[in-house]
Amino acid sequence: MSDLAAFTVRSIPGSYGLPLIGNLMDRMDYFWLEGRDKFFQNRMAKYQSTVFRANVPASAPLFGGSDPRVIAIVDSAAFTTLFDISLVEKKDVLVGDYLPSLDYTGGMRVLAYLDPSEPQHSSIKSFLLDNLRRSAKTWVPDLQSSLEPLWSTLEKDVQEKGSAGVLLPLQKFLFSFLSKVLLGADPAVDPEIAKNGHFIIDKWLAPQLVPTVGTGGLIPYPLEELLLHSFPLPFAFVRGGYQKLYDFILNHAKDVLSIAINEYGLTEAQATHNLLYTLGFNAFGGFSIFLPSLISYIGKDPRLQERLRTEVRDVMNTHEGVSFNAVSEMELLSSTVYEALRINPPVAFQYGRARRDFILKSHDCSYGVQAGELLCGFQPLAMRDPKVFEAPEEFRADRFIKERGGEGLIQYVYWSNGPQTATPSVENKQCVAKDYVMATTRLILAELFMRYDSFQLDNDSSSTITFLKRRS
Repeated sequence: MSDLAAFTVRSIPGSYGLPLIGNLMDRMDYFWLEGRDKFFQNRMAKYQSTVFRANVPASAPLFGGSDPRVIAIVDSAAFTTLFDISLVEKKDVLVGDYLPSLDYTGGMRVLAYLDPSEPQHSSIKSFLLDNLRRSAKTWVPDLQSSLEPLWSTLEKDVQEKGSAGVLLPLQKFLFSFLSKVLLGADPAVDPEIAKNGHFIIDKWLAPQLVPTVGTGGLIPYPLEELLLHSFPLPFAFVRGGYQKLYDFILNHAKDVLSIAINEYGLTEAQATHNLLYTLGFNAFGGFSIFLPSLISYIGKDPRLQERLRTEVRDVMNTHEGVSFNAVSEMELLSSTVYEALRINPPVAFQYGRARRDFILKSHDCSYGVQAGELLCGFQPLAMRDPKVFEAPEEFRADRFIKERGGEGLIQYVYWSNGPQTATPSVENKQCVAKDYVMATTRLILAELFMRYDSFQLDNDSSSTITFLKRRS
């Protein structure tokens, strides 16, 4: 007897509408009339349910038959179903039913598109986990050496121009640092890659993501829909740049590639394309979204800066230098990072396709899900669940500190495709670098407040610094 026969459950509310027309209407709401967040909020309110049916992009007829129909999940309790590999399959659902051309990943399905049941998943993820462990001993010095040019650029621009844009120098730092720790390769050995590597990754990422994101009004909607959301953008636009990054890894990450080939049985091509994807999409792309958001929250709150500065320096007075152990003792700093990941996760969606009929349980309702249906978890709402978090729309830097009773809330921070309290393994799809993302962010903030007393952001731009005060 199936689960559906054993329980009386609520029907999932919502409708996909008429073929093509329903999809088009939802796309207009999603990209233009409502926007992404309101799209989910309005339907949650309309159906009085945190689980409902809707159409999501990418889903135009020219996207290779991609099916836009999903079961949307926007609460914390039901969201955990997406981590249960016994219930949902993760094959080719990174961006829903849409699979970008495999040309973008060397003609192969890299780890992000593999389900744990597939043979290659275990060997590739094991290699990537091991690669992170091996690089841990050089992580802090590589971070510090890569940060120096970032600080110098920001200081020079503020002094000479009166302001400094954060994103581009931050991305240049990220590319340099991540290449060192993930590839064992310093971009400085290749002048073109050192100068343009971060631009090349941006150009490679854009056509893969554009079908699922809006321009925020930069392009009039009808034109945006025609040019960016009606058909996949061809790989030919970025082929040359991707090949340069591939060759950089092939020529300068030989030690890492040797481990992948000799210890984990990967081919040279498998190892190289997976390293490139991990570097570019997972690490560089994720940090490029998350760090500016985090800096914005801190930059808008002088009192928080003062508290973080005090904590960082007090802890460092008992340590000889910045380290993983030192920053792990900084409770407010850690809570601030958790809160930024909660309220604005670098990846907004998690998907999974039902392996079989099962009962999806929310806080106070149960719903029947049929085998083959696609579940779409919208993280920004799931991690603002009022049944879990007090004042969920507010950024509270000290939300997760032990004194406030927030330690138990860490399990509900899901940004890494799993609870923050869980561990990435070959049996799950949790982010390989989950713990390293947290540690790296803490290290960057510690270095920031060891060097500066305070900073200010432009009132009209959260990504522009107008004032930097060096440590007095």
